[in-house]
Amino acid sequence: MTLNLSAWLSEISAQHPKAIALGLERVDRVAREMGFDRHPDGLDLGCTTIIVGGTNGKGSTCAMLESILVQAGYRVATYTSPHLIRFNERLRFQCESVSDAALIESFERVEAARQRLPDSALTYFEFTTLAIFDQIRRAEVDVAVLEIGLGGRLDAVNCAQAHCSVLVSVDLDHQDYLGESREAIGWEKAHIARSGRPFICADPEPPATVLQVVESVGADLWQFGVDYNCQGDRQQWSWAGRGQRRNALAYPALRGANQLLNASAALAALTSLRDLIPVTQGAVRQGLALVEIAGRFQVFPGQPAVVLDVAHNPHAAAVLAVNLDQMGFFPTTIAVVGILGGKDAARIFERIGDRVDHWCLASLTGADTGGRARRAEELEPILRTVNPKAKSECFETPELAYLRAQTLAQPSDRIVAFGSFLTVAPIFEHRHAR
Repeated sequence: MTLNLSAWLSEISAQHPKAIALGLERVDRVAREMGFDRHPDGLDLGCTTIIVGGTNGKGSTCAMLESILVQAGYRVATYTSPHLIRFNERLRFQCESVSDAALIESFERVEAARQRLPDSALTYFEFTTLAIFDQIRRAEVDVAVLEIGLGGRLDAVNCAQAHCSVLVSVDLDHQDYLGESREAIGWEKAHIARSGRPFICADPEPPATVLQVVESVGADLWQFGVDYNCQGDRQQWSWAGRGQRRNALAYPALRGANQLLNASAALAALTSLRDLIPVTQGAVRQGLALVEIAGRFQVFPGQPAVVLDVAHNPHAAAVLAVNLDQMGFFPTTIAVVGILGGKDAARIFERIGDRVDHWCLASLTGADTGGRARRAEELEPILRTVNPKAKSECFETPELAYLRAQTLAQPSDRIVAFGSFLTVAPIFEHRHAR
């Protein structure tokens, strides 16, 4: 019986006993069985490949690279995760999501190869990454932009060859898998570096372990503040790096305090690859002006103001706090928040501080949580330890929490939803269904 996309995803998720099982051996074995060529630095996808890693900012950086490269006339594939609404969002060709039919064809090829090998159960992320690699290879694109899912060293995406690697930021997240310090996490993330290839380090203060890994691998380090930099005023900004300047640039269409750092990293990557994929100043201008990405400090027009942000760790929450401060004055801010288990909810609440007047806490439950469900009633005492006077209510779903926030908000107020992709997605759908 032929499976539809939803059935395939259910089958894939049940294949491996663990939701997350880091390691490259399983992916590499099945990829070879599928006929992928392997170079010393990874699987050949048949195109110039850029890998983007980091704690936060990966999705925005990928979106900017994609937008600029498309405007430059290249055929571009972009792989990001997780998705907001539909799985198809994870793979885009020319900024358009891949079709169900194409994904199913690649799922069938991965499964056929896997069945020919003993002991080759793959995790959901490994299986779907191989299918997406298969799609990219068959599409014969010019450039692939690939976002690391978790960490770097043992993430399935790191099996791919990389002509350039970008490390956007390093902060605390996924400590159960990556370590308890920035130094440990930086060491894991820096292993997307490749010998002799450009490695763009966009973190203004990278842990020493990042620089140590890059040196040991023999990558070509492009460090923010050393090998490239940016500056700007209220109207425009400029970028300067090795052998190239880009002046009088409009600010990226993406909102947020950190987007200039992300844009600078994207320009550094493109400059480092200018002999392979030259990009004009016009393409940079158009790409930055037209770039879009849902759920990253996305502000909907109208009253009350509604802000969606997938910020799900303390570092992202701190950036969100700065962005909220820059929005101007609102008499009342109501937050809709759901945070998965394993995330440092206390530090997330601390970073947001006293910017919220009323909290609508949402439970995140079900299969989509990957075993990390957390109820609103578990969040409430954590919030109380940070802010004993916080006004809060608990709801079974993000949708119900958002509906309550709407009843509380006056036209001049602000609603901000954050904490997880699973918090933002149903609110995004609700807004677009109106």
